[in-house]
Amino acid sequence: MRSSPSIVPADRLDRDIYLVLEDFGARAGCAWRETDEADTDLETVLQDILSGQYAYPLRIVCFNPIEGWSRDATSAIADALAERAANTDAEVSPALQDFIHANSTRPFNVQLTLPLRGVA
Repeated sequence: MRSSPSIVPADRLDRDIYLVLEDFGARAGCAWRETDEADTDLETVLQDILSGQYAYPLRIVCFNPIEGWSRDATSAIADALAERAANTDAEVSPALQDFIHANSTRPFNVQLTLPLRGVA
């Protein structure tokens, strides 16, 4: 039996793809976020999480369909987010802080801004 050629170009799948599991609360539960194919690379996922597009990320998986592997990338993503937050002035939400603290393999220390009373 002859196999048919794939209708999906191989180069589109020969890369690491990242998907985020997000917690939408007690009533809605958890779901894998629907994501445009172009937005599943590591850099875009990191930027999207830092910018607040994912309010309560729980787990991130990475897979490569051509190479045939998948892995839990949650700790690696948490480490990368902690490093970026420490090296930039990015505002880190309490939910993101919780995600980093729960999943990072390194310590995460961010100096939170305190309100200065009497300063104009």
